[in-house]
Amino acid sequence: MKTIRLTFSALLVAIGTMTGHLIYIPVGIAKCFPVQHAINIISAIFLGPRYAVLNAFVISLLRNILGVGSLLAFPGSMIGAFLAGVLFKKTANRFYTIGGEVFGTGILGGLFSYPIAKFLMGKEIMAFFFVIPFLVSTIGGSFIGYLLVRIFENNKIFKELKEVDR
Repeated sequence: MKTIRLTFSALLVAIGTMTGHLIYIPVGIAKCFPVQHAINIISAIFLGPRYAVLNAFVISLLRNILGVGSLLAFPGSMIGAFLAGVLFKKTANRFYTIGGEVFGTGILGGLFSYPIAKFLMGKEIMAFFFVIPFLVSTIGGSFIGYLLVRIFENNKIFKELKEVDR
């Protein structure tokens, strides 16, 4: 079963990395990436919080190495993935999972992006500058992820992924 989980995780990382330059919303120095949020929801539900955070980190890292992402991808994607994964693990409620992703990425990730933009990227911006764009991106991406989960959940392999203790 671990091989299936690792393979599915690698597939999500590949999709997230390869679509990084195709589907994004440019907002100043940020690139809002709704596919990342869909992947966070899918990872949180089928793989759990550890895989969700690791997937978000690896996708952000690869997108930065390839020059199609920004440093702001790290706090936005990883905080949302963590909250989504923990909330799904504790409640098994998809809407709490979406709420965790939206709050973690949109609010907390937006706020944590401020010091990165200011001190590492040298941009003079307001503390709440990223909150609205991150919220727009994560709300859209989270609901896309929710719809994909609904499609996937009838597949035998996906049922087995959810049943394994994370």
